[in-house]
Amino acid sequence: MRRGAHRAAHRAADAAGVRVRELTGIPDLVHAAALIDRVWRPPAGSPLITPELMRVIGHAGGYVVGAYADDRMVAACVGLLAADGLHSHIAGVEGHARGRSAGYALKLHQRAWSLYHGITRVGWTFDPLISRNAYFNLAKLGAAPAEYLTDFYGAMQDEVNAGEETDRLLVHWDLASPRVAAACEGRAHVADAGPSPVVGLDAKPDGRPAAGRLDGATVLVRVPADMEAMRAADPAAAREWRHAVRDTLGALMAGGASVTGFARDGWYVVEREGRNR
Repeated sequence: MRRGAHRAAHRAADAAGVRVRELTGIPDLVHAAALIDRVWRPPAGSPLITPELMRVIGHAGGYVVGAYADDRMVAACVGLLAADGLHSHIAGVEGHARGRSAGYALKLHQRAWSLYHGITRVGWTFDPLISRNAYFNLAKLGAAPAEYLTDFYGAMQDEVNAGEETDRLLVHWDLASPRVAAACEGRAHVADAGPSPVVGLDAKPDGRPAAGRLDGATVLVRVPADMEAMRAADPAAAREWRHAVRDTLGALMAGGASVTGFARDGWYVVEREGRNR
């Protein structure tokens, strides 16, 4: 498994045109902290993570890496050791490097690194309303949602999250599972909605959320195609979607339902307890 993960990580890095390596020296850590701030854009004087903290995390056995293209750092990621493995706390990819699969290369490096160090589970959080991130995490990587966290970080001041309630999905990435191994070989996880799913949340013709049914064995929960654009153009609609997804997806998960995947066209596939698997 370790050898296969190492080969998959190298293939992903080659395909993305990047070189991923651990960061230990202060100059590299300074560059990584600055890159993360350029991506998330916190207020001046309030960095999201400092070089000193990254130095401590790495020295204590955590995961601190950068991805380089032509000797220029284009992505960085920091993960902390956790009770059940590794928690991938923060990552950033420079705008000009997005679309080149640098983020995918980072995650496959993280998997290979973790397995090498005897870690078989990685967890992280993401905003459940960002469709492209949901597809990346659940389909391309094969991670599985474990918990819906309401307003997890509270009010945040960076430009990406300012003014937003910070609901998050905590996912578990079980590195040795067949689902994850297949995803890391390029076979994305395809969610099975079964023969007769019900729609728990959909969009009205005006783009606002429309509550549906929650009584099926499989429930589909839609999120906006581009939540970030909606936040800028119609903040009230974005807030309405935030609460609708919380009340639907969050309630289903709190009641014991499992999110089994995310379809490329914008649906979470949720199995209620009792469906045959």
